[in-house]
Amino acid sequence: MNRDRRQLPTVILILALGTLAGASLARADVVTEANARAAEIASRTPSTPFSVRAMALTQVAVFEAVNAITRRYPPIHARLEAAPGAAVAAAVAAATHAVLAKLRPDQLAAIDADYQAELAAVPDGAARTDGVALGERAAAAILDWRGDDGALAAETYRPHTTAGLYVPTTVPAVPQWGRRRPWVLTTGDELRPGPPPALTSDLWTRDFNEIKALGAKENSRRTPEQTAAARFWTATVPVVYWHVARSVADAPGRDVAANARLLAAAGMAMDDALIAVFDAKYAYEFWRPITAIRNADLDGNDATARDPGWVPFIDTPMHPEYPCAHCIVSAALGAVLEAEIGAGPTPPLRSESPTAPGEVRTWTSVGDFEREVDEARICDGVHFRNSTEVGTAMGRKIGALVAKSLGIGGTGGAR
Repeated sequence: MNRDRRQLPTVILILALGTLAGASLARADVVTEANARAAEIASRTPSTPFSVRAMALTQVAVFEAVNAITRRYPPIHARLEAAPGAAVAAAVAAATHAVLAKLRPDQLAAIDADYQAELAAVPDGAARTDGVALGERAAAAILDWRGDDGALAAETYRPHTTAGLYVPTTVPAVPQWGRRRPWVLTTGDELRPGPPPALTSDLWTRDFNEIKALGAKENSRRTPEQTAAARFWTATVPVVYWHVARSVADAPGRDVAANARLLAAAGMAMDDALIAVFDAKYAYEFWRPITAIRNADLDGNDATARDPGWVPFIDTPMHPEYPCAHCIVSAALGAVLEAEIGAGPTPPLRSESPTAPGEVRTWTSVGDFEREVDEARICDGVHFRNSTEVGTAMGRKIGALVAKSLGIGGTGGAR
């Protein structure tokens, strides 16, 4: 090939810049790919709150480790010594491994296998050794800081009954969760909303009759699209939300430091959202649709008719109805993502769900994503519309507070 030699310096520069950009994207992938594997492992439990907490601790530890190498942002908590020569991949792998091994010992074989596979891809030497040590220090600092946040406090839920009367004997989910120590909120009740609507109000009448029609297992007025979304959002495990977060993290032009901070913020926001929502749920103990519809003759409202055999589209979760937990989590994540995106274009958002195998759902805006979650929980037959609206408003406040605390606000996270 004949090429003007005067072009060679330019060609070499372009190739060099391309190589550096590729390295940056590869480093960013270390963070997002580790998140994908961690979310899958953390989600192997029927207890969503514990899974969400595990992912929050994992992502904060990863951020602290990466930030000790890049020194881009103020630390969240750990004052780790700078380690600019440490391998990012080793630090991310070690931080992820140390947190998950502590919190999910039942999955230790999978956690160890993943860790060894990741380390094997990092060249042996001082950078890898330093990265492992750094990741382990970051994990230890976060686990020490958050280990006594109240997640393991004894539950002492007292069932409602009168002496001698049988009530269902399964203890509801995590009644102690609202008393946990939050990440950014002062206390779990800081954003506690007002009470659910009075049972004689027009708002209650609207919500009752809507979910009775849309949320029934049989003879529902749901459209096929509403049914598909309802089935998709039956999933409560965190893996379904982390797909959405990575839609932003995987956008072109991002780097490892920005992604580590974004995923830490997402984890903190979703964890604080569940603290706040379970505080409110057990403060009000509002009945679920199946209870309300089968007992509508007791609500003092002539516009709500009892249906003794009504069944929701999905099994009702074992905790009080108000407010909607799915809605607060999606909105908390959404507010973080909007802060990160700023004035820039929203990348295509997507997710997959274990309750809708093979289906990928997409959204062109954060608002569309949040609205679908709200509508789905109504069509699932487990949440009244007012509860979805209140949960969404709470979640957006929490996400904004977390984003502000980490300095996220309109930069887009790009280099």
